[in-house]
Amino acid sequence: MLKFDPRWRFSPPVDGLYRNGSIPAEVISDFDHLISRIATQRDRWNILEHFKGAFCRVTGRTHFRSSTESWAETDLSSVMNDAASNTPLFLEAFFDACEELREAGVGTPDVAMLNDICERHGIGYVIRPPDLVLKESGAAAPVDLARAPTLAERAVELLQDSLQRSERLLSDGRHREAVQETLWVLESVATAFRGVESAGDSVRGKYFNEIVRDLRRLMKGSTLDRVLDWVMALHGYLSSPTGGGIRHGLDLNSGIAVGPHEARLFCNLIRSYVSYLVAEHERLQGPRPGA
Repeated sequence: MLKFDPRWRFSPPVDGLYRNGSIPAEVISDFDHLISRIATQRDRWNILEHFKGAFCRVTGRTHFRSSTESWAETDLSSVMNDAASNTPLFLEAFFDACEELREAGVGTPDVAMLNDICERHGIGYVIRPPDLVLKESGAAAPVDLARAPTLAERAVELLQDSLQRSERLLSDGRHREAVQETLWVLESVATAFRGVESAGDSVRGKYFNEIVRDLRRLMKGSTLDRVLDWVMALHGYLSSPTGGGIRHGLDLNSGIAVGPHEARLFCNLIRSYVSYLVAEHERLQGPRPGA
């Protein structure tokens, strides 16, 4: 049996960067297709009943054997759809059913195949037996990039894709690359401030450091000024070969390699800064036309 937070049995995590709450129809279809492949190895009716029993257990339904093989297929589809309203329970049922069959000598999909289905459909979990891991554990809240009125639609799509990619990289243990992705988003969002005006002055810089310096000059003494000070400190540390070594390579003699905990910290900090900068950009640009 997969192990996960017992609270998820009653209320699964809400959707964020991934689908965490429920299983969509196309994903149910993929798992149903796997069951059909498994069933070619033994009596098909019995295999269908085996999976039906597993899904009945997680949904709290009593398992009765169907009157015919055709009805077993229909009844299995029904209970799978019920279980799909809670993703952890659905994955637990399928995984446990496969493990029981494997012990009985039946070939079943391996964990990598199940995780691949979740990855392709944006399902927010990774099966790491005996644990079911939420990809977004410890993650900062999703960034609403679309709030800033001058962030073009294509730019929003590119930035959001990059944030999602960083989360997948963290889940895959590719820590340095994950921080690189979020750092790229931070630098990209900063460019949206180019041309912002205040008191007859404007942000004229072209590159990240120049833009931040101009913006701090315009917003001197404000909260934004203080936040940009922190942003510059983090950006400088991650850029330095003797710091995080993310942008300009790592000093192999005195650099500090980024581990999993540091990577999560840096990604969360950058996401928080990006979220704040998007909100500040919206404030400085004023209300949307027609708002």
